[in-house]
Parts: sequence; structure tokens; C-alpha cells
Amino acid sequence: MSYLLPHLHSGWAVDQAILGEEDRVVVIRFGHDYEPNCMQMDEILAGVVDQIKNFAVIYLVDLSEVPDFCTMYELYDPCTTMFFFRNKHIMIDLGTGNNNKINWAMNDKQEFIDIVETIYRGARKGRGLVVSPKDYSTKYRY
Repeated sequence: MSYLLPHLHSGWAVDQAILGEEDRVVVIRFGHDYEPNCMQMDEILAGVVDQIKNFAVIYLVDLSEVPDFCTMYELYDPCTTMFFFRNKHIMIDLGTGNNNKINWAMNDKQEFIDIVETIYRGARKGRGLVVSPKDYSTKYRY
């Protein structure tokens, strides 16, 4: 499904995508197109792109092609999704302890839409950290 979404092929292109968007959240999925987790996440992203186009834009970045951000954002997981608004990294408290990014593949489109909408509403108010509508901590997975 990654062929349905725009790819950024250089560090400069990633910076310009983050800098150029004034009114929408920039969602960037870092990873490899051939990873099973990324394929699952790409399917969710491609499915929600039309529903969130008014308040978010989605890009994909292949880490083997653009390794510039690996150390800066600590991108060691196979699939990582990060959020930016007006050239600022927006953190989200998911209950996992890592507020910088989502480092797993989502299963539900509506959950992802809710997360992006929460980030958009919080970021418009000037918040750098927003709280997720759902707690993803492991204490609820027994």
C-alpha cells in the first residue's frame, strides 16, 4: 500500500515537508516499505488519508534511503510514526512511556484518526504534548 502515499527521498525533502505545512499536522512514517509492520501501518495510513486530508498530511520516509534522522529521532524500530505541526515535533502520551512517536503498527483506522485529530486540536492550542484518547499501556492487555 505504500505506493498510494507520497514518499520523501532526501533529508531536505523531509525538512521542507515539515516546514512548508502551516495549517495541518504532518504525519511521517519512518521505516522500510518491505517490513511487515510498515505494510500494515501503510494500509491504515492509505485508508485514512482522505478522511484526515483537511487537518493532516501523510508522508513516508525509507530509512535506508534517508538515514539522516535515525540518530536525531532515535529511529531504531522497524516502523515509526511521528507527528509535526508548524515545524514543531508534537509529542503524544500513549501510556507507553515513549511520548515521541508511535513505534508499532496500528490495527484500527478510527483509532489512528482519533489520535491525529487529538494531536491537531492540541497543537492548534500551542501544546507540545497531547494525551492520547486511548491508553496503550500493557496493563490492559492480559
